[in-house]
Amino acid sequence: MKKTIPIKPAKVEITSENKCSFCKGSKCCTYITHQIDTPKRKEDFDYLLWQVSHKNVRVYKDEDGWFLLVDNPCVHIMKDGRCGIYEVRPATCRAHTNDYCEYDSSAEDGFDLYFDGYESLLAYCKKRFKKWDKWKEKQALEY
Repeated sequence: MKKTIPIKPAKVEITSENKCSFCKGSKCCTYITHQIDTPKRKEDFDYLLWQVSHKNVRVYKDEDGWFLLVDNPCVHIMKDGRCGIYEVRPATCRAHTNDYCEYDSSAEDGFDLYFDGYESLLAYCKKRFKKWDKWKEKQALEY
């Protein structure tokens, strides 16, 4: 008669050297960000509305400023999540540190503002600029 003995996994200390091997989905390689000038005027936000009207484009603000976030995975991610060009990867990839990364906490946790699309940014614009709708009406007559 066979007896099954449950084996508990050994506790492994997760360090920056082994952290990526525990990450599911290679999160840091599934999007790009681009820092943008701080939007201040209605025209700046109107331009952002155009940008977030495109698939997989979002906008956020954190302690470092304003950013476009484009969800689009790197073409070099292999099925197992590793980098297919690791030895010759671009400098941006080489400079990336995982000391504190999305394995530790979701990036969204650090966002002061986050707009996942047109509707959420438009609501913010209307709240920030009390005369947003009148401005848009005037703009519509000019074009």
